[in-house]
Amino acid sequence: MSYTTDLRVEHREDGFGIGVPEPRLSWTIVDAPHGVAQAAYDIEIVRSHGAAVATRVLSDLSVLVPWVGEPLISRETADVRVRARLDDGRVTNWSRSLRIEAGLLQPADWAVDFVSPSLEAPHPSARPAYLLRSEFTVDEAVRAARIYATAHGVFDLEVNGRTGSEILSPGWSSYRHRLRYRTVDVTEMIQPGANALGVWLADGWFRGRLGFNGGLWDNYGSDVSLLLQLEITDDEGTRSVPLSWTWAESPITATGLYEGEQHDHRLAIDGWSTAGPARGDWTAATTVNLDEFSHRLEAPTGPPVRVTETLIPISIERRTNGRLRLDFGQNISGRIGFEVTAPAGHRIELHHAEVLEDDELAVRPLRTATSVDVYISAGGRGERWMPRFTLHGFRFAEVVGWPEDQDPAALFASVVHSDMTRTGWFSSSNEMLDRFHENVVWSMRDNFVDLPTDCPQRDERLGWSGDIQVFAPTAAYLYDSIGVLTNWLRDLAAEQVEHGSVLNFHPWIDCGFPKDPAAAWGDAAVIVPWVLYQRTGDRGLLAEQFASMRAWVDQVTELADSSGLWDTGFQLGDWLDPAAPPERPGDSATDAYLVATAHYARSAAIVAETAGVLGDTLSRQRYTVVAERARSAFQHVYVAPGGRVVSDTVTSLAIAIAFDLLANDEQRDAAGRRLSELVQNGGYLIQTGFVGTPIVCDALAQTGHMDDAYHLLLQTEAPSWLYAVTMGATTVWERWDSMRPDGSLNPGEMTSFNHYALGAVADFMHRRIGGLEPIEPGYRRVRIAPQPGGKLTHAAAEHLSPYGLISTRWNRQDGLLTVHVTIPTGVTADVVLPGADAQIVHAGSHTFTAPIRRSEDDPSAPRRWNIHNPEERRQMIESGLAS
Repeated sequence: MSYTTDLRVEHREDGFGIGVPEPRLSWTIVDAPHGVAQAAYDIEIVRSHGAAVATRVLSDLSVLVPWVGEPLISRETADVRVRARLDDGRVTNWSRSLRIEAGLLQPADWAVDFVSPSLEAPHPSARPAYLLRSEFTVDEAVRAARIYATAHGVFDLEVNGRTGSEILSPGWSSYRHRLRYRTVDVTEMIQPGANALGVWLADGWFRGRLGFNGGLWDNYGSDVSLLLQLEITDDEGTRSVPLSWTWAESPITATGLYEGEQHDHRLAIDGWSTAGPARGDWTAATTVNLDEFSHRLEAPTGPPVRVTETLIPISIERRTNGRLRLDFGQNISGRIGFEVTAPAGHRIELHHAEVLEDDELAVRPLRTATSVDVYISAGGRGERWMPRFTLHGFRFAEVVGWPEDQDPAALFASVVHSDMTRTGWFSSSNEMLDRFHENVVWSMRDNFVDLPTDCPQRDERLGWSGDIQVFAPTAAYLYDSIGVLTNWLRDLAAEQVEHGSVLNFHPWIDCGFPKDPAAAWGDAAVIVPWVLYQRTGDRGLLAEQFASMRAWVDQVTELADSSGLWDTGFQLGDWLDPAAPPERPGDSATDAYLVATAHYARSAAIVAETAGVLGDTLSRQRYTVVAERARSAFQHVYVAPGGRVVSDTVTSLAIAIAFDLLANDEQRDAAGRRLSELVQNGGYLIQTGFVGTPIVCDALAQTGHMDDAYHLLLQTEAPSWLYAVTMGATTVWERWDSMRPDGSLNPGEMTSFNHYALGAVADFMHRRIGGLEPIEPGYRRVRIAPQPGGKLTHAAAEHLSPYGLISTRWNRQDGLLTVHVTIPTGVTADVVLPGADAQIVHAGSHTFTAPIRRSEDDPSAPRRWNIHNPEERRQMIESGLAS
């Protein structure tokens, strides 16, 4: 019998502390007979406030279905379960019951004020962390206990000496507009009689140093403060517990996200977060009225930051200078911990770097992010420590002062990022291609620490809009990242209103970078919500972001001339064109205003489509006109009648093709031929920057040049995607040649070894090579159309869609292509094999075969030589194929 499973609320697996009064529900159906679909569903909601609700709904929808009954009120719980009625008359089992609990939904629900140990402090260097403490007594048996907490800064909570798993709470948001709070179930931590709350509190993103060019301090305020409300439910009901707070200095004497952390364990206060007399000097905390601040308190949309994996070194080397060098085998975002026995006052330093240069830690790319942690022992046995409020990007580390009598195997690395669910996979017969895909996965993990950043290691780590704009399709495939990205989009929209424009990164730090609107970066306001809608089917997200989407296109309309041409002002263009000098990364061969007008046309068209989805007919008509005007301007100014495109670069042609900006099929075919010619003449080496790289392979494939796309994708010389793999990379680099073939580093100021933007081509790999592409929002309908090539003998793609796992795998042998497909209930697939018409299939497992043409990319085909490759040219001469 089929049954429903995996009941979810909004985009979460649990509904605890949810911030919406009418949460939407989703579920999947497994083991249903092939071809059947849901015709209706029964939903049962048992509420803590009010009567139970049982409803039957005639609908085939099972993703983000509307809430039934009255909205939830603050703190209310509801137990929900569903079952599906199939169109063959069968009824599934009831799903597991999902407990939903609302957080504090109204401003009036907050009955406490901020408390602060430091309203302001000098910042010649990183500042210390603080301890906050409060005691309370419980007389009655506690049925439930909740803490609602947030901070100006970052905090760790302890209850009667017990800790949780969340890190760097409440995360980073545009604090002037939005401050997220965490809801914590502490029922099992509360004991009869005396209890104690303890909070570690540090600057974090709120008043710590942020940004490049030296960075800025106190970006959001001069204080570091805690807002914590404890509520207990017993036989007399639910009440807020009055708390009186004191503070003391912590053993963390200095901590910063860029600087690292210094911890003197001799200053630790034993038992400080347990009830009873506390050692040390404790001072009453200063109360700051909540109403003094402009930010809105919100429940989080995404998962908390946690330690998601622990790594042990793959090599440990004792250096001649006495340092211990660790290689963890993987470039990560995280921190190092250890257990050690050492004399009191013994100092241990941890130095971090992504790569080595001249057999030393390469710290120049960190710029002013010193990234050094210091631990001073108290002389105890088996002291355990890991930094609490800092984060580093590293693969290598050197330990200064590790005792010779202590086993270095006690050192480990913790991987830290938002605790997202993995949803996408890819594999193939090419080990280097698979390693590259794994590098993309790791770069996403390392740069999704509460919000999407450019890099995790240097004095930057900012939410660059251009990076996530190009990477959003890959992000949405690999992980359930909508919660993280929804949070980021809310910051973008809030700051867009404040500044009058989408900026080049959000949250904004005014550290010297231009605030001028820039194409491709500002277009994230439009493209990211649209991608998330396409991948999840979430119309609510589109509705929430629609004003921001329109505002960006309206702003560009004012900047463009009457014809629709955007050819004025600051532009980043095809950033990091490999031909650009290291010190001038914006010097692209592609006309920056061509890039601007193309993105204007694309974003206006997306806004028109969004208006259609939302039922706004007038806006759809208006933005369709805007899009067509910009498209006509692009064609008039940048495209010759024969299909040549101004700049005549790989990026300019790829944009014209991928954004559908050419006037007719003849122009499109001509542009495709010219693109193929330029790619071949370039020796199948990368000639594109941030704008062209994500789309060049698709543009080749769309115009019938899939073989060229494979040659470009699988090239191993610099600049290429696989060059970094040949150099031992475990993440995606910022520059194609962040490390030169001789092991030296690119001399440019921007030389990161962990940027996901150039890994956006993974989306092409999922759709074109793996052959799994959504063609209706939320994967309701998919296209299974693998395009073998590149001498690959097999490949596979899997995605955990809102309806369940969709998988496709193919292999080719002896001229025959075999494709295996698994489709979950609720999804329809168009299966398209080479040279065949589409076959429509529904839920179930299916196998298809078709003869496949013998091409230059067949494993048994004659070799295609690259005359621009010196080694291949030498082999050609030796073989008599060239002179």
